[in-house]
Amino acid sequence: MLLAVLIANSQGNILIERFNGVPPEERLHWRSFLVKLGSDNIKGIKNEELLVASHKSVFIVYTVLGDVTIYVVGKDEYDELALAEAIFIITSVIKDVCGKPPTERVFLDKYGKICLCLDEIVWKGLLENMDKDRIKRLIRLKPPNDF
Repeated sequence: MLLAVLIANSQGNILIERFNGVPPEERLHWRSFLVKLGSDNIKGIKNEELLVASHKSVFIVYTVLGDVTIYVVGKDEYDELALAEAIFIITSVIKDVCGKPPTERVFLDKYGKICLCLDEIVWKGLLENMDKDRIKRLIRLKPPNDF
């Protein structure tokens, strides 16, 4: 299960969070743990360079994209490789929506569209869509056409 997708700015403030199967009382712990993990390790890494960690039998893959840090947390079948695929599609969709690796301002300007993309990629803790063209069609909010 994909337990969480969090996106934070360079100061560690959470911009977007999606938790699946994580009790509300544990969410604060995960937020603070992930932000601390990122602040300790992301200094000097390149855009889209993946970092991997594990904590309490779950896997964490995170990366920097422009001014934001993206964290993906999974367990069971969502090991490091599956999370790397998930973070790849998330970063590529964010770059497409923003037109480039985003600054915090551009990210917040495109916040609604990014949330729609995340909702199409992750559904109830499962990776649903990993095809960028399909995601672009789905977020247009128009009924699907038969091809």
